Order: sequence, then C-alpha cells, then structure tokens
Amino acid sequence: MKASLYWLYLGIAIVTEVIGTSALKSAEGFTRFWPSVLVVVSYALSFYLLSLTLKTIPVGVVYAVWSGVGMVLLAIIGAVFFKQMLDTPAMVGIGLILAGVVVINLFSHTSLD
Repeated sequence: MKASLYWLYLGIAIVTEVIGTSALKSAEGFTRFWPSVLVVVSYALSFYLLSLTLKTIPVGVVYAVWSGVGMVLLAIIGAVFFKQMLDTPAMVGIGLILAGVVVINLFSHTSLD
C-alpha cells in the first residue's frame, strides 16, 4: 500500500478519536446510552485505524501527530460547542505542540515511508 493511504488512516483515526472524546461529555459518565455507544464505537475505530498506520509510520511520529492534532481540534471544539475558553498560556502551549507536529512532518525523515 502507498504511504499516503496510511496518513489517510491516521487522519480518520484522529477525527474518530475527537468525535469519541467530544461525546464523552454528553455520555455523562456512561449513563446516557447513545452518547456512550458513540464513544465506544469511535474509540474502537480510531484505535483500529491507528494500529494500521503503525505498519509504515514510526510509533513516535504516529502518536505525536495523533495526540497533537487531536488536542488542537478538541480545544477548538471545547471553545465552540462547550464554551470552554482557554487562557493564553494554554493556547501558547497547544500552539507549541502543534508547531512540533508541523516540524516532524515537514523536516523529519523519520516520518517517511
């Protein structure tokens, strides 16, 4: 398979993990059925796709991208949908993590197939 397909798997894994994590708030400690189902299904799909990416992309790179991009997306979702605003130090920290993900993808030969 082409390496780009594994990056697509990683992208979908990130999106499904973000959906699952966002649904955790609505699941209210797994006391609400449908949001709880969404959490479990989203996480299962996310981890399955994440495992596929490890066939060609090093685990450190996969996890850095998965967690970094997921964190940024969840911060945005938290602000937009849950009105959870971050202070400046939190935004700077998340920005630095995102910058690290960009550096890995643009300059590291480790992330290549």
